[in-house]
Amino acid sequence: MQPLTFERPKPLLRIVDKTILEHNLDQLQGVVKEVIIVIGYRGEMIKQRIGDKYGKIRVRYVVQEDQLGTGDAAQKAAQLIDDKFILLNGDDLYLKEDIKATIKKHPSILLGRVKNPSSFGVVECYDNFVKNITEKPENPPAEALVNTGLYFLDKSIFSFAIGKSPRGEVEFTDYIKALITQERLYFKTTSNWIPISYPWNFLEANRLMVGKESKSIKGNIEKNCVIIGNVRIEKGALIKSGTRIEGPVYIGEDTIIGPNAFIREKTIIGRDCRVGAGVEVKASVIGDKTNLPHLTYIGDSVIGDRVNIGGGTILANFRFDKKNIKVNVKGERVDTGFNKLGAIIGDGVSVGINCSIMPGTVIGNDSIIGPGSIVKGDVEKEVILRSQFN
Repeated sequence: MQPLTFERPKPLLRIVDKTILEHNLDQLQGVVKEVIIVIGYRGEMIKQRIGDKYGKIRVRYVVQEDQLGTGDAAQKAAQLIDDKFILLNGDDLYLKEDIKATIKKHPSILLGRVKNPSSFGVVECYDNFVKNITEKPENPPAEALVNTGLYFLDKSIFSFAIGKSPRGEVEFTDYIKALITQERLYFKTTSNWIPISYPWNFLEANRLMVGKESKSIKGNIEKNCVIIGNVRIEKGALIKSGTRIEGPVYIGEDTIIGPNAFIREKTIIGRDCRVGAGVEVKASVIGDKTNLPHLTYIGDSVIGDRVNIGGGTILANFRFDKKNIKVNVKGERVDTGFNKLGAIIGDGVSVGINCSIMPGTVIGNDSIIGPGSIVKGDVEKEVILRSQFN
């Protein structure tokens, strides 16, 4: 998820107006009385954000000092578990209806379908039960069911002796494999689960969730603006004359849009942003305190907090050959599955005027892109990329 997670743990990435973790805690309201959160990377930020109580749910924390896998994380919490428990990933999106459906039978697991099942645990089933789980098989069927990481189990699961996987981690799925040799494991399926593994998954999750928003106008709208569909504008926001907004769209508190801007559907703009004259934003996520000055185009992109994009800059989102956009992840070119994807820009980046940023470009935190630059591929964090004019 880098560069989006350089300054925060992934569960604190915001989907529309709430973090991933808060979304999942909302889904657990009325279902459980207590949640144990296993924290590691920048865990204090999670404790500060969530506290010891969330709504009616008591919250406790355990620390996983070394990132040794999901099984190790669950082991850290086992001492605080009395009997039956729900286990779910803190950085994917789940819905309450699926959680409730899963806990109707015990033990059970929630399964889903994805575009790339080879990146997940593929599950074989018979009747209403799980037969086998294979982690990241090479050529699974396109319609294969995969493990969503949501389970309803009891503490006896930890009595099975498991070791480290070939990846050098303690995998929770090894507990599940041991369980199904001893008893039946029920399953439920869902189409609501949203796994968030890559920045483009984060973009897609925001698009899906903003589509569930209702129309709500709390900010100020000047004359001669056009607002179409379900648009949520928070208090303190100002939409200047001549601006057109086509929902679903979310605009955060104290953000100023326009004049004569065009905000297209499935766009999320954070708090205290400035979107200037003649700017067009399409199906993108814009972080807090970010400035998009005049005559700029932002297409299908993720832009972090405190970013400044110089006037006349274009974030392109489409290849002429119409092929899917590929992005570098840990030294490998990963097919995103999207034929429209712009840039992924980390926090604190400054981009000069009249730049062209090619599809699938990733720019690390606090980098500076000189005016007139053509940018393609990766720019590491804290880099100064000088243009021909410097």
